[in-house]
Amino acid sequence: MVGRKAAESALNAAMRTGGDFAEIFFEDTRRNALTWSDGSIEDALTGRMSGAGIRVYNGLSSVYVHTNDLSPAGLVSAATKAADAVRDAYRAFDAHLTGSIPPNAHAIRELPMDVSGERRAGVLKAASAAAKVSPQVKQVRSTLISWETDVLIANTEGLFIPDRRVYTRLAVTAVASENGENQTGYFGPGAQMGFELFGTRVDPEAIGRAAGEQAVTMLNAERCPAGVMPVAIDKAFGGVIFHEACGHSLEAEAVAFNNSEFAGKLGRQIASPLVTAIDDGTLPNEWGSTNIDDEGTPTTRLVLIENGILKNYMVDRLNGRRMGMPSTGSARRQGYAYAPTSRMRNTFIAAGNDDEAEIIASMGDGLYAKAMGGGSVNPITGEFNFSVAEGYLVKAGKIDRPVRGATLIGRGAEVLKKIDRVGRDLGMGQGMCGASSGSVPVNVGQPMIRVTDMTVGGR
Repeated sequence: MVGRKAAESALNAAMRTGGDFAEIFFEDTRRNALTWSDGSIEDALTGRMSGAGIRVYNGLSSVYVHTNDLSPAGLVSAATKAADAVRDAYRAFDAHLTGSIPPNAHAIRELPMDVSGERRAGVLKAASAAAKVSPQVKQVRSTLISWETDVLIANTEGLFIPDRRVYTRLAVTAVASENGENQTGYFGPGAQMGFELFGTRVDPEAIGRAAGEQAVTMLNAERCPAGVMPVAIDKAFGGVIFHEACGHSLEAEAVAFNNSEFAGKLGRQIASPLVTAIDDGTLPNEWGSTNIDDEGTPTTRLVLIENGILKNYMVDRLNGRRMGMPSTGSARRQGYAYAPTSRMRNTFIAAGNDDEAEIIASMGDGLYAKAMGGGSVNPITGEFNFSVAEGYLVKAGKIDRPVRGATLIGRGAEVLKKIDRVGRDLGMGQGMCGASSGSVPVNVGQPMIRVTDMTVGGR
């Protein structure tokens, strides 16, 4: 991608005005997206992006410059611009980079870009056909997304380390319609895998069928009543509430500036003793995993909350300086045009000991949120509002009937303390998380959990 000598010259230029640390992030990404709609291929998009981002530290300040000119002269020019923004004291620096190869936990058997268009289209066709579970399903859109990224990270501590990331994802959206009303079903599984994803983890027909059934179920559902009630939130993508309402507040980007409700609470009880929450970048082939983070730090398995006690924050290099804490391998970015910051990877509430059937049977009257949708959260206060993509009323401990239009409203810290059941069957859901360093792949997850009481918005 870029030679060691060129990287050393750029680092020397970056340090010439007195910075105390410099880093270069090189990236080469190839992307493909194929979309099937209304019985044929609608879009087929392929692109390639390459460039470098150069960052210089001066104490607790940093300057970031990026360029798509990867020639030795282009890199030195970008590094000089970063150095000129520091302007502390002129000095000479002599970088010496030592190459290393990180262990690869994500074996790839079949690169997506090597697969024929016919085979890729076959996945989309099968998923779309399976989504037509009822005449009420009027439209299905299936997209196969894949990308291959090679990165190289070099810094003034001598690091010179490459990494390769390969991602494949199938996204199916089904729309059910009747009498002028529309409801949508969606599933989007993915992994850090090649095309073998579809022979191992993901059945395209099952995903399409699930999207169609969700759309039809919600189309024929009644409006959800509003009120305060017990809520059981199902596994996998149900973990998006923890991710949004609590996870972002445990990232150093918020904690370092005291913009988090959990700042200064290490070692304190912040959740029910039933709750253990983990951010794990080491899981093989998972959507949010990394071999190294985007600063070159080896990935970690980080226990955030253990039996309700706050144990760790997710920390990147710069915010670690501000907090006096080492990096936890949590620095991530969308690409070379973004400076990295602390981000989640595979973040989940760990499996507990409660039987899922008993969780429902013992809750009396309440809401069962089988699938979660989108929402919003204020990381400073933890206040959130999430839509329920597929929900059911529970009457006397039995699932009664589907309801639509439900929202879950609350504060992250309060919800954590009100969890009184944690199921045994952990599941993961895939998503793209957006923040100051761009959009990155993340897993959210949990077993079924129950909250003793939540505000449910409805009608």
